[in-house]
Amino acid sequence: MKKKTYILKKETIISDILRDCPQVAGYLIEYGLFCVNCPLNRFETLEAGAKVHNINDKDLEDMINQINKKLK
Repeated sequence: MKKKTYILKKETIISDILRDCPQVAGYLIEYGLFCVNCPLNRFETLEAGAKVHNINDKDLEDMINQINKKLK
């Protein structure tokens, strides 16, 4: 049976991303999103976490696209 590919989305709660696809943690850290260790990651979406870390919308979209390519 083929394994389902995880698709990262900006609307997803960060802790849900880490639970469902733990390997994303390293990718987020590479892009400067250290939310993986933050207790607020249970409440923040990827988009909200990016804003806290001064990642603009274009860079967020680029980051998501790059991570999704790595996950395929």
